[in-house]
Amino acid sequence: MDEMLLIDKPVGLTSFGVVARIRRKLSNELGKKVKVGHTGTLDPFASGLMIILTGKECKNANHYSKLDKSYRATICLGKTSTTGDVEGEIKDVSSVIPSREDIEGVISKFIGEITQTPPIYSAIKIDGKRAYDLARKGKDFEMPSRKVTIYDIKILSYTYPELVIETKVSSGTYIRTLASDIGDKLKTGAYTKELRRLTVGKYNVKDAKTLLDLGIVD
Repeated sequence: MDEMLLIDKPVGLTSFGVVARIRRKLSNELGKKVKVGHTGTLDPFASGLMIILTGKECKNANHYSKLDKSYRATICLGKTSTTGDVEGEIKDVSSVIPSREDIEGVISKFIGEITQTPPIYSAIKIDGKRAYDLARKGKDFEMPSRKVTIYDIKILSYTYPELVIETKVSSGTYIRTLASDIGDKLKTGAYTKELRRLTVGKYNVKDAKTLLDLGIVD
């Protein structure tokens, strides 16, 4: 079995958990171990499109991982999180309520190529070890910054403290960091409350199957 699957990951599962469940099902069906991998991590709190590769198709993972992506994110203003999302320690930092015009002005400054520093709670490797493992152990380390491109950011709705945006970005962009940086510029603080990946290149979550569609219930 050498193919590409579009999967709509549910909230609560790790990307590894999705891969493991699909591998187990396919291996049981075929009576042999099937190689299965994914082309881009989605955090447990996030949902949406994952491209899953099986068999010899796994060798093309690098091609898929470099594709642009789009997301819908719900950003909570006035608070920060140690992880940049709902799973971290949430702290109130500001009672300032920015106007929609304030937000539009700040967002416009992020369009184009920018330098972004990924969150310490991420899967990026530092000296061969995952950053999130080092962070959980309280280790001191520096995250390397990177150049990413923000092609577009649209405000879908805004009722303080929740700002809902849709954005198209280059591979390697962290939406948690984008949200946090927007909060810093607004001087309100911010973290990502909800995140859904909508597209990867030409592939759309609307065409994806859920684990339940595949008969995977656990």
